[in-house]
Amino acid sequence: MTAKLSKELSDALQASGTSEVEAVDPSSGRVYFIVDSETHRQAMDALRQRQDREAIAEGIAQMEAGEGKPLDEAFEDMRGRLGFPQQS
Repeated sequence: MTAKLSKELSDALQASGTSEVEAVDPSSGRVYFIVDSETHRQAMDALRQRQDREAIAEGIAQMEAGEGKPLDEAFEDMRGRLGFPQQS
């Protein structure tokens, strides 16, 4: 869904000189930040990269702790679940 900015929000964005404006929903009291699409894209990319690094670090820690299963065994399990022929 794409909503149009009210005149008040549009004016606030123009006057702010920054790429964000804080807006409060008067019915719920929730606070929102209105940012331009490039700022949002960069923030989401940075968040995904951070989550990826954390997941990799967790996987490495599990591996070093002897948790998980060997790669060959994991591939065999995946082949079985997907119905692919098992390697001999």
